[in-house]
Amino acid sequence: MTTWKEHKQELMKNPKFKEAYEALEPEYRLASELIAARLKSKLTQEELAQRAGVNRTVIARLESGIANPTVNTVNRIASVLGKQIKLVSS
Repeated sequence: MTTWKEHKQELMKNPKFKEAYEALEPEYRLASELIAARLKSKLTQEELAQRAGVNRTVIARLESGIANPTVNTVNRIASVLGKQIKLVSS
């Protein structure tokens, strides 16, 4: 049986796949960081949403990587989690 890691390595040999995968990296990183911070804070999606003044579906979409949130929305959610938005060099 092939693991996801092995399968991904094989897929990454395809330049078009690699380009598409890397283009999604910022969204994946944002989603991963939000999930980790929410879990560390021991908050449900509903609790985080209420504290940030957004609907629970906003949190769910952010965590699944299917949302294109405003900076204001991400900043409000980050603030509730004790985090801040930070731009870094790539």
